[in-house]
Amino acid sequence: QVQLVESGGGLVQAGGSLRLSCAATGRSISSSAMGWFRQAPGKEREFVAAIAWSGSTSYADSVKGRFTISRDNAKNMVYLQMNNLKPEDTAVYYCAGRNEPWYGSRWRQYDYWGQGTQVTVSS
Repeated sequence: QVQLVESGGGLVQAGGSLRLSCAATGRSISSSAMGWFRQAPGKEREFVAAIAWSGSTSYADSVKGRFTISRDNAKNMVYLQMNNLKPEDTAVYYCAGRNEPWYGSRWRQYDYWGQGTQVTVSS
């Protein structure tokens, strides 16, 4: 079983940047699709970005051009670089993985999850 632990969240001013990290333990995630989701208070969990085993990526329209997902299979890590942050990006961000090589954009497609990390963007 894979365990995921996110880090890197915090408080940042609008226009700033943060880099989220997701450390996987238990087994290699090199053949797994990985994703980032977020959930703001009172809202549903929403897709942010995903990366397939091949390195192919997908982004929500709201973050395209500002966020970049990447992976380091040697370190069993996934990252989310977030630039030009906006107050509407404020949420708990979750790292998730699939027991499949290709990504999806629905949270139910993911098999294991981290505990989340808070990102707060002030205006």
